Amino acid sequence: MTAPSTYGLSTQARNLQWLLTDLVEEVPGLISVAVVSSDGLLLLSSDPGHSDAPKKETKGPRGAAADLATIVSGLGSLTCGAAQLMEAGGVKQTMVSMEHGSVFVMAISDGSLLGVHATPDCDMSVVAYHMALFVGRAGHVLTPEVRSELRQSLERTP
Repeated sequence: MTAPSTYGLSTQARNLQWLLTDLVEEVPGLISVAVVSSDGLLLLSSDPGHSDAPKKETKGPRGAAADLATIVSGLGSLTCGAAQLMEAGGVKQTMVSMEHGSVFVMAISDGSLLGVHATPDCDMSVVAYHMALFVGRAGHVLTPEVRSELRQSLERTP
C-alpha cells in the first residue's frame, strides 16, 4: 500500500486500509486502486506494483495514485452531472473500457468514490463484484472523522 503505516490510526482507518489491500490481492488484473473524497482528495490508494501489468513512468505529485484520484474525481463529477441532466437518479457505477485498460468508479458514501484501473483482460464482472463488496463494507466506516484522519495521514507521507 502507498498509504502510510497503520501506526497511530484508528481501528476504522486500519480496517479500510485492510479492505483495500484485500481488494488488490484478491482481484486479478488490478493496476491501481484509489478511494477519493467528495472533494476529490485521495484518501487511500494501492501500490501499482501489486499487478503483473507493465510499470510505467508516472507524473504528478504522487504518481499513479494521484493520477487515478484525479481521473476518478473527474469521472464521478461528469457522470453525476449527466445523471442530473437526464433525471436518472444517483450514479452507482461508471466503467470506461479502453484499448489498454479499464477504469471503474463506484460510489461509496457521502460522495466518496472507489476507483479502479485494471488491465484490458481483467474479468469486468469480478472487478465490479469485488468493488461492490468493498463499498458495502466501507460505506458505513467512511465517516467524516475517518476521511479527515486518512487525508491527514497521506499528507504526512513523503
